[in-house]
Amino acid sequence: MAQKKVVLAFSGGLDTTYCTLYLRQILGLEVHAVTVQTGGFSPNDLLQIADHAQKLGAASFNVVDVTRPYYDTCIRYLIYGNVLKNGTYPLSVSAERMNQAIAVAEYAQKIGAEAVAHGSTGAGNDQVRFDMVFQSMLPGVEIITPIRDQRLSREAEIAFLQENGVDMDFAKATYSINKGLWGTSVGGKETLTSNLPLPESAWPTPVEKTDPETLQLRFEKGELTAVNDQLFDHPSDAIAFLQQLAQPFGIGRDIHVGDTIIGIKGRVGFEAAAPLLIIKAHHLLEKHTLTKWQLHWKEQLAAWYGNWLHEGQMLDPTMRNIERFLEDSQLTVSGTVFCTMHPYRFTLDGIESPHDLMNSRFGSYGEMNTAWSGEDVRGFAKIFGNQTAIYHKINSNTHD
Repeated sequence: MAQKKVVLAFSGGLDTTYCTLYLRQILGLEVHAVTVQTGGFSPNDLLQIADHAQKLGAASFNVVDVTRPYYDTCIRYLIYGNVLKNGTYPLSVSAERMNQAIAVAEYAQKIGAEAVAHGSTGAGNDQVRFDMVFQSMLPGVEIITPIRDQRLSREAEIAFLQENGVDMDFAKATYSINKGLWGTSVGGKETLTSNLPLPESAWPTPVEKTDPETLQLRFEKGELTAVNDQLFDHPSDAIAFLQQLAQPFGIGRDIHVGDTIIGIKGRVGFEAAAPLLIIKAHHLLEKHTLTKWQLHWKEQLAAWYGNWLHEGQMLDPTMRNIERFLEDSQLTVSGTVFCTMHPYRFTLDGIESPHDLMNSRFGSYGEMNTAWSGEDVRGFAKIFGNQTAIYHKINSNTHD
């Protein structure tokens, strides 16, 4: 009888290493390991992960590269919406996990797997994100979560693997690092507290640039198409290039504090030079090229969109509705933003755009106007404030 196929979301770390052996040896399943590339793995990383999966006895190992689809279906809307959760965090990991879960589900569909598995614990957001994607995309397919279901400690996992002859480095890294196209998260003992900062040694990218550098970011309909004089075939390539330029300044380092899906608060460090530069530059360009009500409604919808994405609801059809609005709002968001990078910070120096609404043909703020007269403003102010004036005339004695 043919073994039951299970697709395992595989990173090669302790949890997914345990899952591979447990699924294969204890449950007797045919394990098909898949690693989803979202811009964070080097070619050497992927070779090492593939070798590890083979040694664990996986029936197959595949890398699914979704770096460009990740941008096309997710990151660009985070840019259009200037999404920073709690005004701080560019959703580096939460956005990535949703796209990884979708890629794993699509792979399971492709090979006709009867089950799908992930190594999430019962204490974080990722278990919810993976489960919700799998239950929506793979109805009837069993979801297996050995670490969560058995409530395993790290020590128990290591003991099982050692008993089965697994040779890997079991030493726990001081800091947990997750790298992707849209930023890198950093977790450690300090992020488990409310008062301690991460030490300099915890950050993956050392600060090596100290002299200011100017930067030009070119946007076409809200998408980054050029950095300085270099054009790119796809915005994901522009993001990766900008990251290499800006991260050595220490730009985009911060610690995010937020509410998890399961109701507890969490704290995580991150470095995201390119995302922060892009979002802030894009927002400045929008301030010049969109009306105040376009900006207002974008802000309301984008905040909801970012939070719903963070909570694992990327497949909710409402998200597609908001994406259409965000995309339509970008028709005039084209131009160049001028920036200066400094150690640990950057400045936005100005913009140039053919759609700049700050146009001297219609007047200069605080200086002069050319499109209306003083009498026009006098009449406008009288009518615009009429309702408030009536209220105060009728209720002049009410608040005495």
